[in-house]
Amino acid sequence: MGSKGILLILAGVLVAYYVYSPIPYDIEERWKLMVTDSFFRSLSNLAEISELLGLKHYMGVMMFLTVAEEVVPASDDNVKVTDALFYDVPVVVYEPKRKTNGELNRAVIFIHGGGWCLGSARMGPYDLLSRRTAKELNAVVVSVDYRLAPAYHFPVQFDDVYNVVKYIVQDHVLNQYSVDVKRIAVSGDSAGGNLAAAVAQQLQEDPEIQVDLKAQVLLYPALQALDMNTPSYQQNEYMPILPKTLMVRFWSEYFTSDLSLFHAMMSNSHNSLESAHLLKFVNWSVFLPEIFRLKYNYTMPSRKSSDPSETISAIIDPRASPLLVDDVKLQVLPKAYILTCEYDVLRDDGVMYATRLRRAGVQVTLEHFKDGFHGAMMLTTWPTSFEVGHRMVNSYIKWLDNNL
Repeated sequence: MGSKGILLILAGVLVAYYVYSPIPYDIEERWKLMVTDSFFRSLSNLAEISELLGLKHYMGVMMFLTVAEEVVPASDDNVKVTDALFYDVPVVVYEPKRKTNGELNRAVIFIHGGGWCLGSARMGPYDLLSRRTAKELNAVVVSVDYRLAPAYHFPVQFDDVYNVVKYIVQDHVLNQYSVDVKRIAVSGDSAGGNLAAAVAQQLQEDPEIQVDLKAQVLLYPALQALDMNTPSYQQNEYMPILPKTLMVRFWSEYFTSDLSLFHAMMSNSHNSLESAHLLKFVNWSVFLPEIFRLKYNYTMPSRKSSDPSETISAIIDPRASPLLVDDVKLQVLPKAYILTCEYDVLRDDGVMYATRLRRAGVQVTLEHFKDGFHGAMMLTTWPTSFEVGHRMVNSYIKWLDNNL
C-alpha cells in the first residue's frame, strides 16, 4: 500500500474518531445524531476559540445556527402569513384560509427556543411547525421574535413575550383575527417553554388582564436555574445537541455576560442564603418519580455563592424560574401538556413541573419520549431529520387539536 493510501486511511480514522460520540442504544438513527452533533461541536469549538482570542462573542458565532436556518415566511394555499409588530415586538402571524362557518378561530402563541440567545420565529423548523399548526388546527398562530442575549438580558425576553400576549387579548385584536378568547394557548420549546410557563403564571397575577389561557404547552422546557445537578443533568452531561456546558452557558448568559456566573453554575455553587428557602421547590428527591432518579442520590446545592456578579435575585425570579412558585399560584394555572425526553439535561425540569402541577390540581399530560433527545422536534427540516422528532410534532399537534 502506498503512502497516499496510508494517509487516506489515517484521515478516515481521524474523521471517524471526531464524528463518533457515545450515543445511547435506545436512540434510533444513532449515526445521524453523531453526524449532526459533530457539526454542533465544531461550531461550538470555533465559538470558544473566537471568544478566547477576543474576535467575537461565543453566542455571536453560535448565531450561525439561526442565520443558516432563516427563511422568508410566505403565504401558501392554506395559510396566510404576515409580519406584524405587537407593542413594537416583531411577530409572524399565520392565519388559516379555510372557512369555519362563522366559528371563531383557536389561537396559539408560539415562543421559539434557543437558550434566550439564539433562534428566530423565521427559522425554517419554526415556520414549518407554525404553518402546520395553523392549517391542521384551523388556528391563528402568532410566533414571537423576542430580543436575545447577550445584547439583552433578563427580563427583556420575558417582557417582549408578555407584551405580545397582552396585545393579543385586547378586544380589537381578537376581533381582527377572529379569535375565540376562550381558546388561546401559549406554547414554546426549550427556552421558549420557559417563557410560556412564566407568561401563564404572570397572567394570573396581572389585574389588567381578565383573560384566562385555555392551555400551556411546554416542549422540553427549562424551568429552574437553582440546581444544575439533577439526575438528568448528570446522566446527560455530554449528550449531543445540548450538553450541560451549553445549557449552563445559556442560563448564565440569560442573566449576565460575566462568566463568573457560568463557572459558579457549572459547579452548582451559585446559590446563596437568598435562594436557600426556594430549593424545596426543585428538590428532585421529592418531585421526581423513582424511574427518573436512577442511581443518583440527592445532595442539596451549596448555599454559599461564589458568584460575584450578584445575579441571584434574577435567578430566583419566577419569571426566569417558573418552578419556584408555591402551590397556591400553581392551582390557578391552565391545563398543561409537557413534553420531555429521556436524553435531555432538561428532562427533570419538565417532570418535576408536571408532578407539582398535578399535586396542585392542574390537569397535566406528560408525554415522555424514552428515545428522545433535546431539539429533535426542530431538526425535522435537516437532511438528518429524526423519526422521533416527527413523532413529537404529531403528539403536539394532536394534543392541541383535542384540548384547545
